[in-house]
Amino acid sequence: MDLKSLLEKNIAYNGYILQKTVAVEEMSELTKELVKDLRGIADEKHIAEEIADVEIMLEQLKIIYNNSDIVEKFKVAKLERILKRLEEK
Repeated sequence: MDLKSLLEKNIAYNGYILQKTVAVEEMSELTKELVKDLRGIADEKHIAEEIADVEIMLEQLKIIYNNSDIVEKFKVAKLERILKRLEEK
């Protein structure tokens, strides 16, 4: 089973509202781990785990909102902006 099919099944099983709620929770957990890191209490394994959770949830959000194409266009535009700023320095 490919990733998209797996995530679609998970969304169908749990529903949109729960998956959106879990996405917010996972982003919050990553935020918490990053704040701990800024305070000098870094746990790189926990940070990696939370990044993985957030990446999975972001993929599910793209499925829920059916907006992978526009997300990709925004990413390209934002990366081009970063490149332009770096080249100007």
